[in-house]
Amino acid sequence: MNIKDLCIDVAANIIGGILIALSAYNFASAAAFPMVGLNGIGLIFYHLFGLPIGAVSFVLSISITLICYKLLGKAFLLRSLGTIIILFIMDVVAPLFPVYHGDPILTVICTAVFAGFGYAMIYPRESSTEETDFILMAAKVLKTHLSFGNISFIMEAVIIVLAAVTASGGVDGLIYGMLISYVMAAVIDKVMYGISAGKMTLIVTDCAKKMAQRIDEVAGRGTTLLSAEGSFSKEEKNVVMCAFSNKHMVGIRKLAKEIAPEAFIIIMGSN
Repeated sequence: MNIKDLCIDVAANIIGGILIALSAYNFASAAAFPMVGLNGIGLIFYHLFGLPIGAVSFVLSISITLICYKLLGKAFLLRSLGTIIILFIMDVVAPLFPVYHGDPILTVICTAVFAGFGYAMIYPRESSTEETDFILMAAKVLKTHLSFGNISFIMEAVIIVLAAVTASGGVDGLIYGMLISYVMAAVIDKVMYGISAGKMTLIVTDCAKKMAQRIDEVAGRGTTLLSAEGSFSKEEKNVVMCAFSNKHMVGIRKLAKEIAPEAFIIIMGSN
């Protein structure tokens, strides 16, 4: 890594760390809303015992790093820069800003948006923002049959439920915590992959050329024709591939079904 890349990484981690710290300390903590990750655990200790969020998270971070070191190796230790910066900012910088005590829904939105933008700035720099990332990787090493999504969901659910029961007002806190996690994930996706991210469809049909022509006429989108073979039937298959914006998704799917009701349609995200 050269000096320029290192400076960009540090700057991205600092700015992202400030946004994440503001979301946790200046919004979520005042409303006693749960969050995921080490910040979520730090918030639990903050509300129950008045302990600093960053300090609690730092102690947990060191413990997790030492436990996971043998499983994951040195490479993951080098990615702890984001965590250290965030935890320092949490207790030193965030208290310098005013704490919001307003509407709960606005608190949810601000918490999720600030955190989403912060994580979206740090993730592309390949820095770790949470030592729970290490737990995720270590669990995958020990339990290879589990997917990252399942492990991550279990971890986040446990933290949110625990926070809701102990420090966040029961069911209301649980609902607000789930909303924060959902909106934050959406913000991260939009910032990292672009607001213009759309859809890609694969249409398996015997009317490929007619389908491609109609899509071009109606939606003004070019298509790609692919040749395929059924693995079981060994029959030749024609596939129409087309990328389009989200607003065109319903129209193209409807058009495809009108032309070939038996067509098999796959729609997936595209960036």
